[in-house]
Amino acid sequence: MAGEGGEAVRTPGFFRSRWQGLVPIDRLFWRDLVLVGTAINIALSVVALILLGMKLSLAVVLAVHFLPVPYNIFLTFAVWRTAERSGGAKASLMLLGSALWLILVVVV
Repeated sequence: MAGEGGEAVRTPGFFRSRWQGLVPIDRLFWRDLVLVGTAINIALSVVALILLGMKLSLAVVLAVHFLPVPYNIFLTFAVWRTAERSGGAKASLMLLGSALWLILVVVV
């Protein structure tokens, strides 16, 4: 992408744009956290169950199951940061919802 005078303008990547609050709170919460985040967690839980059925070591199974936890924490904190900037009742509900979501996906 070119800016004024023909110089290249860099757009922030996936992680940076979410951390800096450049993504709308609705997209961040509903698409990134609830839909994609949950799908990743379910997929890796299924893989972990398959590995358990294949009699792989418990350490490998648990490693696969908990692999998305850092991503989950990142998304939750990104929602919190964006919600704090946005303010309002909807942002507060999304802040609470992201905390509950994080507890749910880590425990289950």
